[in-house]
Amino acid sequence: MTVFQELERRGLIAQMTHPEKIKHKLENEQVTFYIGFDATADSLHVGHFLQLMVINHMIKAGHRPILLLGTGTTMVGDPTGKTDMRKMLTVEEINYNADRFLEQMGRLVDLDKVIVARNGDWLLKLNYVELLRDVGVHFSVNQMLTAECFKSRLERGLSFIEFNYMIMQSYDFLKLYQMHNCTMELGGNDQWANILGGVDLVRRVEGEEVCGMTFKLLTTKDGRKMGKTEGGAVWLDAEKYSPYDFFQYWRNVDDADVINCLKLLTFVPIEEIEAMEAWEGSQLNAAKERLAYEVTKFVHGQENADKAIAAAKALFGGAADMSNMPATVLTEDDLTDGAITVIDAMMKAELVKSKSDARTVIKQGGVLVNDEKVTEFTAVITKEQLSGDGVIIKKGKKVFHKVSL
Repeated sequence: MTVFQELERRGLIAQMTHPEKIKHKLENEQVTFYIGFDATADSLHVGHFLQLMVINHMIKAGHRPILLLGTGTTMVGDPTGKTDMRKMLTVEEINYNADRFLEQMGRLVDLDKVIVARNGDWLLKLNYVELLRDVGVHFSVNQMLTAECFKSRLERGLSFIEFNYMIMQSYDFLKLYQMHNCTMELGGNDQWANILGGVDLVRRVEGEEVCGMTFKLLTTKDGRKMGKTEGGAVWLDAEKYSPYDFFQYWRNVDDADVINCLKLLTFVPIEEIEAMEAWEGSQLNAAKERLAYEVTKFVHGQENADKAIAAAKALFGGAADMSNMPATVLTEDDLTDGAITVIDAMMKAELVKSKSDARTVIKQGGVLVNDEKVTEFTAVITKEQLSGDGVIIKKGKKVFHKVSL
């Protein structure tokens, strides 16, 4: 099976500029392609992970990826999918984030088989008037305004700096074509308009027909974006999002989404996944466990995946093994008169964002301490309870956290 067939069969491909040409190139040539990653945070998240999976499929087929770190484009901020302008970061913050990205990518992609580039190397040196004359002249404002990423922002206000983002990303494609003979840009489907801009710019400047292909975004069956939780993004950094929580996130996906996630986010053979499409009931729980284990193993390593699955089975099987679940260690200073309120303990464990949130969950009957339902806002956990193995605070049906001294 070719890589094009693999991507298509897994349901990854969303749109293509030249379908037949792309299929032919991927099946008969070594293609140099690029995917850009704007360094807007100090960790990759699961949306980036899908793109890295695509890169791995392409490497396996013998193609040559360019990992483009957006040290220049991040200075402006992509308006795609945003209702407000992105926070402006400093050069130092952006470079720090890009370094963290590369560090994480090195665990997920064979960097010996990719070209790593930073678009700040050329974008930050551009002369504005030259850019207007050499690049801006090729862009139609009327056409740009039809792009969904701009249309959705017009009512709330689109800043001039964001309006330049498409031009900058398009220039990246031109530059990478000139530097590395890069003939294809890949990205999430929300990047379609930006990719079209780059394809058109290369054609106008170099007279060459390059290609673009987008991939489906990681969404639920009903179209909601995945990778977000009550506490924020599902990060790939173990310090920001523990391997256990990462495992649990995938173990708890909806029945309707597990097969799609297996196709998009794992290397489980597609034939095996397709056989799971007829599964129901408890079989789907086995599919979710397989999904959670495979993704956690790839991102955090087999040891962490083994610990996470062991902890999950112990908890849901009623065992008392707490060694591998997320934990918070308190100090004597956290106690008042030899105890801490359940609400304060939940705050310390970052199980809630505020005391108000904690009271809401308690009022709804969603908090248990060592399997005892908490019914009073003033309920406390004593020093004696916290000593030794500590206690397990359970929030809702799926969140477990050990708190101890």
